[in-house]
Amino acid sequence: MGDDGRVIAGRYRLLGPLGRGGMGIVWRARDEVLGREVAVKEVRAPAGLDPAEVARMYRRLEREAWAAARISHRGVVTVYDVATEDGRPWIVMELVRGLSLADVLEAEGPLTPQRAAHFGEQVLAALRSAHEAGVLHRDVKPANVLVANDGRVVLSDFGIARLEGSSAITMTGEVVGSPEFLAPERALGRDPGPESDLWSLGVMLYQAVEGVSPFRQDTPLSTLRAVVDEELPPPRRAGPLEPVLEGLLRKDPAERLSPAEAARMLRIIGAGGDVRTTGGAVSGPDSPTAAARHGHDRPGRQGAVPYGTPRGAPTERVPVPAPSQRPPSGPPPRQGRAGLLLTVGIVVLLLALAALGWLLLRERDGGSGGDAGPTGAATTSPSVSPSPSASPSPPTPSASASASASGSAPAQQVAVYVHTVRDSYRGTCPPPASDTPSFTATVELTRVPAALEYRWATRGGVTSGPGWQSLTFEADGPKSRQLEHGELTHHPDATFEDAVRLEVRAPARAASEWLEFSVTCEEETPTGGASSPGTTGSPGATASAAPSAEASP
Repeated sequence: MGDDGRVIAGRYRLLGPLGRGGMGIVWRARDEVLGREVAVKEVRAPAGLDPAEVARMYRRLEREAWAAARISHRGVVTVYDVATEDGRPWIVMELVRGLSLADVLEAEGPLTPQRAAHFGEQVLAALRSAHEAGVLHRDVKPANVLVANDGRVVLSDFGIARLEGSSAITMTGEVVGSPEFLAPERALGRDPGPESDLWSLGVMLYQAVEGVSPFRQDTPLSTLRAVVDEELPPPRRAGPLEPVLEGLLRKDPAERLSPAEAARMLRIIGAGGDVRTTGGAVSGPDSPTAAARHGHDRPGRQGAVPYGTPRGAPTERVPVPAPSQRPPSGPPPRQGRAGLLLTVGIVVLLLALAALGWLLLRERDGGSGGDAGPTGAATTSPSVSPSPSASPSPPTPSASASASASGSAPAQQVAVYVHTVRDSYRGTCPPPASDTPSFTATVELTRVPAALEYRWATRGGVTSGPGWQSLTFEADGPKSRQLEHGELTHHPDATFEDAVRLEVRAPARAASEWLEFSVTCEEETPTGGASSPGTTGSPGATASAAPSAEASP
């Protein structure tokens, strides 16, 4: 490219293009002042615009940076700076290494409902943070969802974002965003709200599991007409995700799922559950409440289809006769000779099997010397593989075992999700707590009250974590909690590389995936640093003695 090597605003050296869009190019660049790689969005006005329109578009892009910079969430691309070069804004952002969700769908095809729910939960968390800051995204789609190499799901491109309470930048009648992801109220020219982003999230999830966009037509105009007038095509692959899709894709924004309810349902589905069988309220167009509200059934939804039956598969509907049409009670019709012989043969066979089973049971009991006592069934969750640094600990009874032999209480389950906030550090050592590699975990239980026992473990066996810790889930409190951890372990004057994960041993065993990190010490560690007690796996490694894990509701 001709601009390779160009320095923007005397600071950002362009290294190569990352992608192109209708509003310009996104470059990989190097911040020469801080010595780090960043992403720089170059804005190019389309040909044929008059100066007033160009100035208006540049103000919009500057407003993008202003809007995105107000959002503080790990699921939103961080905006570092807005530089001006040649009279145009250049937006400097965090460089997220990975693929877009659109790339993932193109390479792998439709996602499973559980995986799509995991993506949807993280995108929804980013949207809720933006909405709390008064920012609407207005273009949620797979191309704007980045799947980072460290496992993060990041929402990008607030290029058409609008601040609530600010004057609109778009001209009257102008539609901004991708038509197939626009909410009906936006297609009709009405003011959007947070519910409009939830609609777009629903369209994105539908496409992720079904492989097709629900309202896409041949032309943008026919697509907008379908968004406003057409019914949602019944999903065929969504499985447990179907109530979420139908709840988010309601034409009336006031009737869509609330963000909190959508997050709860996505969390359950992402953990392998089913909101249709867990006893949670599922409010959707097919629910009794919605049926009473609309006064009729949705087209094409006659009759219940059992879970696991593909949508559109022929189902037999057996009419129930009215009382006056039912045959009078009386003796059944006489069986033929062949039917009678068959019945006698079956009875004889069952008697023979029963006698044989009784003889075998009697022989076994006679050899065992007495009757065996009753045993109760129990279910346990998968065990946690201990890290090399794990010291032998007394076995902890798993709370996932059934409460009684009768199975009166469901098995306790623990779901663990861990995300990387910062995966590397370079500088003087020991690293400050604000810059150290850090991680955030979400732990969710199926029921409370419960006592959680957890620890942060490293693959190499050296960690600055305090070991096993306890956290109480109150009876009337939330079922999910967040845990934070900063890893201070390091090698003096060298690079320390390892991986960390969260391990849970009670009320049921669970563990997250390993997340890699590195700490590079560029200067000698000051004296007084505490040596890590567990340096067997990593000689010379040191760690802070202060606990680095925090729990927040």
